[in-house]
This record gives sequence, C-alpha cells and structure tokens, in this order.
Amino acid sequence: MTYIEGFVIPVPTANKQKFIDHAERGDPVFLENGATRIFECWQDNVEKGHTTDFFGAVDAKDDEAVVFSWLEYPNKAAREALMGRMDELMQSDDRFDPETNPMPFDGKRMIYGGFAPLVEEGAITADPYVQGFLVPVPAGNKDAYRTAALGMWEIMKDYGATRVVEAWQDDVPHGQQTDFFRAVKAEDGEIVVFSFVEWQSREACDGAHEKMMQDERMQQFMGDNPDAKPPFDGKRMVYGGFRPVVELNRQPEEA
Repeated sequence: MTYIEGFVIPVPTANKQKFIDHAERGDPVFLENGATRIFECWQDNVEKGHTTDFFGAVDAKDDEAVVFSWLEYPNKAAREALMGRMDELMQSDDRFDPETNPMPFDGKRMIYGGFAPLVEEGAITADPYVQGFLVPVPAGNKDAYRTAALGMWEIMKDYGATRVVEAWQDDVPHGQQTDFFRAVKAEDGEIVVFSFVEWQSREACDGAHEKMMQDERMQQFMGDNPDAKPPFDGKRMVYGGFRPVVELNRQPEEA
C-alpha cells in the first residue's frame, strides 16, 4: 500500500515563486529515488481556528503562507531506502546545494513525518483542489476511525470528491519548536492522522458542502445526534483548502 510522507511548511508570501522554483528543481530527486507522486499545495482557503489551525502548526508569521505537501511512495521500504541515501544525495546532488538552490523558507519550523494509509479510495486526478487535515485520534480508536472515514468517503464521493487518503502516524518525530503533535495539541495516548481529499476544483468542493450537510447520512457524524460519538476531538482537528503549485508524477512504467 502507498506510504505517505507529509509536510506543513511556512513560506513567506513574497517567496511563492521562489518556493515553486526550489521545489521544481529539488523535488525530482525524490522521484528519481523511489517516490511516485509529489504535491506542493499553497494555502487557498485556510482560516484561523479557536484552538488549532495550520498557521499555529508551523508558528506562521503574519507575512507567511502555509504549504500542505506530501510525497507518495509505493511502500514504506521505498521511503526508508531513500532516507538511507539522503546524506549521500545532500553531498553529491547540486539540486540539494543551498548555494545553487537556496531554501526559501524557515526549515526549522517545517513539520514532517511518515504515515501509513488506513483508507485510500478513489482515483488520482490531475491538478485537483485539495482539502488537507491533521487529526488527533486516540490510539485505541484506530478501527473506529477507519470505519468513520470510510463512511464519510461514501458521502463525499457522491458529491464530487475524487480521492481520499487517511494516513495513520507511523514515523513522526518530535521537534524542538514545531511538530505534528503540537499542531493538534495531541494528548497522551493520541496519534496524528495526516489526511487529504482531492476534488476536481474548488467550486466542486465548495458546492458539495451544503449538499452534504443536507444528506441524512451525515447524521451519524453530527454532534447533535445523541448516538454520534466521533472517534476523535474535532475541536482540535486542523483543516483547510489548498491549490497545488507543484505536481510531479512518475509514469506507471517508471514506478
């Protein structure tokens, strides 16, 4: 099954084109060494939250935007093989040379980690609109979360969603300043889910929302339903809408 390496990155708004240029130059190294798909998605519809949000996740400054990004690998072993070569590549490949391809953001506040998909449904769509999520889930609720995610997918796909990936924390480090755990204010016994939903366009995504809210199947997820008990704390879930600015794929015959 696909393995996901997820990132959230604070980038000065003025550096948007520099970020794109940096990614377009450096990201192909990952494709050449095991990754099959890379997405760099610039914030589009991301709001400040009461408890958590994407801005707080990376201690974003007022003049910074948030990038929601991920790499897809055919399996965990492919990602581990690449990680084992990173020191060599950093030394030998000039696309990683900070002199020739300087990093246009504060890497110390970037958060990243490896995630194993629990749910992977739908088909890949070129140039999709992306909804990104970070979710704190009690470790013991893994099966319940998967069941809920599949139930939500059944609704979303009927209203235009083309793909969903719900990826369970697997290799996620603790950081000194920022990390996925701080992003959702994870409590003892909770893990982090890195999730994204792909749509044909923002218009399709926005148009689906009201229709979904009217769908009777949504009652199983609504807080006013006494029988509904979500398997996570939705008040600490981080979410937002993003537009891809870099999309790289390996051809099937290359993967």
